[in-house]
Amino acid sequence: MGTRCTDESSVRHSSQWIMNRDWVDKDFYDVLGIDKTADVKEIKRAYRKLARQYHPDANPGNKEAEEKFKDVSEAYATLSSEEQRKEYDDVRRMVDSGGFRGFPGGSGGFGGDQNIRVEDLTNLFGGGLGDLFGFGGGGRQSGSQRGADTSADLHLSFEDAVRGITTTISLKGEAPCSTCRGSGAEPGTSVTICPTCGGSGMVAQSQGFFSMTRPCSTCGGTGRVITTPCHTCRGSGTEVRTRSMKVKIPAGVKNGAVVRLKGKGAPGRNGGPPGDLLVKAHVGRHELFRRSGDNLTIKVPITFTEAALGTEIQVPTLDGPVRLKIPSGTRSGRTFRVRGRGVPNAKGRAGDLMVTAEVVVPTKLSKDAKKLLQQFADEYEAGLNPRENLGV
Repeated sequence: MGTRCTDESSVRHSSQWIMNRDWVDKDFYDVLGIDKTADVKEIKRAYRKLARQYHPDANPGNKEAEEKFKDVSEAYATLSSEEQRKEYDDVRRMVDSGGFRGFPGGSGGFGGDQNIRVEDLTNLFGGGLGDLFGFGGGGRQSGSQRGADTSADLHLSFEDAVRGITTTISLKGEAPCSTCRGSGAEPGTSVTICPTCGGSGMVAQSQGFFSMTRPCSTCGGTGRVITTPCHTCRGSGTEVRTRSMKVKIPAGVKNGAVVRLKGKGAPGRNGGPPGDLLVKAHVGRHELFRRSGDNLTIKVPITFTEAALGTEIQVPTLDGPVRLKIPSGTRSGRTFRVRGRGVPNAKGRAGDLMVTAEVVVPTKLSKDAKKLLQQFADEYEAGLNPRENLGV
C-alpha cells in the first residue's frame, strides 16, 4: 500500500492560510470516527483502518473512495500533530460558538461585506498568521516603550562592602532631555494626540474580507504628534549626558554581585517607563582578612612557647581588637571561632571570625637558647615519638 508524505514545514506554512476553509468546514474527529478526547494511539488506529478501506489501490476508479481517503489523510495529518491539533481545536471552538460563519466559497459564506480582523486570529494561530502579513504580535508597534536596562561598575573597599555604604556614581548615557524633560516638545508647546490614529499608533486598512492594521504613517506608530520639536533633543525626548545618582549598597555585598536600581536606567519612549540600572560591585582585597560566605578568616602567628604553655592574645577585627584565649598544647593550624565578628547577611545576622593559629618556629637561635632547648628535649621529650603513628 502506498503512502503520501508531505514536508512538515511546507504544511505548517501553507496551513496558516489553507486551514481557513478546511479547518472551519470539516470536523476531522467525525471524519476519523473518533471522540474528541481520543489519544494518539486511537487516532493512529482509526486512520490505519480507514486508510486501508478507502485507499485508491483497493478502490481503483472509485472517485468517492479517493475523496474519502484524502479527507482521512488530512484529518490524521492535523490531529496526529500535538501543535496542529491544538490550533485546530481552537478553530473548531470558535466555529461551534458562532465566531466564524465560514469563508468565501465555503459551506457557510460570509454574506457580502462581512469582515474578519486578521490580527484577531494571531493568538489563535500562535502568531503565524499575523506574521504572514507583517503585523503579528512581534512586529506591531505600540505607542509607549519601556526604556532599556543599563549597567555600571562600582569599585568598593573590602570594609565598605562588609558594612554597606551609600555613595554617588556618575553614569554617561541616555537620559530624559534636560530641556523638555522627556516630552520631546519645545518648552511652551505641547504634544498632541495623533488625529489620524486617535493615539493608538495603528490604522486599519480594508483588504477584501480582511481588515488589517498598519503603523500610522502620520505619527510613525507613536500615537503622538509633536508640532514643535525640542531644539535640544529634536523631539526624541532623550539626550546623552552624564548623570550623578546615589546608590545604596547593602551590608555584606559580595564581589560580582549586581544591585538593581528600579527606574534608574535609560528613559522610556513616548511616555513609557524607564528601565533599570544594574550596578555590579567589584570588591577589593583586604590585607588581613579573607571572606568565606558570611565568615571572615584570618591567620594569627603565635610562638611555639605560647602554643605549648597557652596564652591570651589580641586579635584584630573590622570593629577593633578582641582578646582570644590560646589553650596550652595548641597545634599549628588550629582554628578558633569568634562569634558575630563576620559579615552581616540579608537576615541581619553577622557571621563569625575564624582565627587560625600558626606556630612560628625561630630560625636563628643563640648558643644559650640552643643549650636550653636541648636541655628541654633531653628532660621532657625523652621517650616521645611523635611519628609513632607513621610506623617509623
